[in-house]
Amino acid sequence: MWEQIRANKRKSFLLVVFMACLLIALGYAIGFAVMGRPEGGMQGVAIAAVVWLVLCVTAFAGGDGIMLATAGARRIEKSDMPQLFNVVEEMTIAAGLPKMPEVYLIESNAPNAFAVGSPKRAAVAVTTGLLSRLNRDELQGVIAHEIGHVVNLDCRFMVLAGVVVGAIVLISDMFLRGLRYVRYGGRGRSSRGGGQAQLLLFLVAIVLAVLAPIFARLLYFACSRKREYLADASSARFTRYPEGLASALEKIEGASLNLADVNRVVAPMYIINPLQAKSAFSLFSTHPATSERIRILRSMAGGASYAQYEAAYRNARRGAGLLGASALADQAEVPVRPASAETEPPMASRRRDAMDAIHRLNGYRFGQCSCGTRIKVPPIYTASQILCPSCGKSVTIGGQSRAAPASEPVHLQLEGSHTWRTIECPCGAAIPISPSFGGQRIRCAKCGRRIEIEETQ
Repeated sequence: MWEQIRANKRKSFLLVVFMACLLIALGYAIGFAVMGRPEGGMQGVAIAAVVWLVLCVTAFAGGDGIMLATAGARRIEKSDMPQLFNVVEEMTIAAGLPKMPEVYLIESNAPNAFAVGSPKRAAVAVTTGLLSRLNRDELQGVIAHEIGHVVNLDCRFMVLAGVVVGAIVLISDMFLRGLRYVRYGGRGRSSRGGGQAQLLLFLVAIVLAVLAPIFARLLYFACSRKREYLADASSARFTRYPEGLASALEKIEGASLNLADVNRVVAPMYIINPLQAKSAFSLFSTHPATSERIRILRSMAGGASYAQYEAAYRNARRGAGLLGASALADQAEVPVRPASAETEPPMASRRRDAMDAIHRLNGYRFGQCSCGTRIKVPPIYTASQILCPSCGKSVTIGGQSRAAPASEPVHLQLEGSHTWRTIECPCGAAIPISPSFGGQRIRCAKCGRRIEIEETQ
């Protein structure tokens, strides 16, 4: 796969350069049209470059944290979801990652997952709905797919390409909304055909402002679709069980629920885009048709190698292949392993375990009565004993609330800004701060420490 990863890097670079040129052309056309002279075009290029640079710095400085925070993802520990951590550890070893990704949980009944970061620093986020519905083999397939994105450097490309597309959309939208305030008369126009020339430039700028975002999105989405196939191939290879991912995709698409309030920037990162109509496919789709992805995985001829995925892909697509020569050079058979023989707990039990992890993040403590009743109490209840509602026995409530302060409050200064900012808790956790944040304190989701924030200008 190294050849394919190198090809991905090369194509990603060329794509981003092409979209950056499109951004510069858009800035020049708008500046020239508004000002009516070449100096205006250069000013437009400068403004476009500044917008792109600001978005890039924001994305690379805290892009992963922003995406996770926007999705409502919260970091969990191994004690919260042991099986999920075991699966992530297994797929980290299978993929050869130098470091295990951090694990995040999203409170949502809709099943889905996404990954961010690079091989040296990554994170995988899954919803409680996914943990409730999938068995171990299916969960393994989804986690392997997301780790495949990390290994193939797709997450880095998605952030960079998304920044360029976002800059193009932002500048185009600003220009089109500001047309009502633009006057065609001006000192920069000569009396000999200047008005007609400026009007022509305006028309060119308007056409470019309308078409540039569409064209940029088409390129972005086309590359996104191919990367989904590559991640599917990686999942089949890492797990040696293509049916696991195929069955998971079937359950995710078949779920009647969908993620609420999903940001359009984060949506393409999910294993199935929650904003894309189910079973629908168009030029503007960020993902291939799920039915086709399932068909390819289930038509792999008794093996889980890259070569067998390539053969199934060519047969389904009836066209060019997907993988590079290096990925296909090793023709050794990779037999499909048998399905897991583990006895899976019922769906209700899996849902309870997922929600218990959320409750622990929210500061709840737990106790187990000898009659079998499991008791959880909110953080406002500070006593160590409680009467069991089923049998009346006294039950010890164990553990410290995750939301309780780990020590005395920490005072940190935060420079005022209109962009996302990140502060670091003494425990090492990075805490993203929204531009709209106006509070004076925040609590670390990892250690529970209370942080007092002082805004400075």
